[in-house]
Amino acid sequence: MPMRTECKHFESRTYKSGDTVRKCNLDMAPDAPWRCPEECEKYERRMIDIAWAHGSLVPPATPVEPASLDDGTAAAVLDEAEAIINAVFGDVVADMNDKRKNKKKNRDKKKKN
Repeated sequence: MPMRTECKHFESRTYKSGDTVRKCNLDMAPDAPWRCPEECEKYERRMIDIAWAHGSLVPPATPVEPASLDDGTAAAVLDEAEAIINAVFGDVVADMNDKRKNKKKNRDKKKKN
């Protein structure tokens, strides 16, 4: 099933560069931006869109599906990318917290002097 653009969890964003992101905000569409699951348990029609006519703000057309969607390799690549991000996430957060603590210590030292 193609992405359900009328679902309240669907989001499309186009950047100044022309790149467009099409996704499910609940991460329920593993084949985004091309497909939603046939029987998505979280699908809810966006109520504000019912019976509305859209102007130029309608998201661009769905990109052409790659052949790798049917053989499962696209999902495998996306899963691997997500695993890499999840693996470094804790380290990045810890690094940011350390930097915040150091900044606070430096501010406190400056106030005392």
